[in-house]
Amino acid sequence: MIDIEIEAEAWTAALPDVAAAAERAAAAALGAVAGDVVVLLTDDEAVRALNARFRDKDKPTNVLSFPAPENAAPHLGDIVLAYGVCATEANVQGKSLSDHMSHLVVHGVLHLLGRDHEDEAEAEAMEAEEREILAELGVADPYAADVSVEGQD
Repeated sequence: MIDIEIEAEAWTAALPDVAAAAERAAAAALGAVAGDVVVLLTDDEAVRALNARFRDKDKPTNVLSFPAPENAAPHLGDIVLAYGVCATEANVQGKSLSDHMSHLVVHGVLHLLGRDHEDEAEAEAMEAEEREILAELGVADPYAADVSVEGQD
């Protein structure tokens, strides 16, 4: 099950079909993996508070991933996206908000599945997987312009 929670109305104001798009992205990233995921679409302040509490970084970021403990199975974890950060990044990077949101959901789900980008080899493997999943969704390569997604997670 994929549960999309919309806490910030800005998401639906900008993207009326945001819940369906987020669900498609999460399902594509999960592939054949069985498990539940919650995607929370919220605002910068909520993400800033979570980032400060769980990562000691008192600033908003585009996406946070919270893997569930093994005993919570089949729940894999939660992903949280900040509207303002995501909208600004999409604009600066010349991408549609829908495509950028889809990329960040895929990125977050891959973290819930254990993927990471702590070193160059991991980053290259994760980016390749993201490209493949996003291509299935009709989303252009988010790394084509070599734009950093450093703030993710």
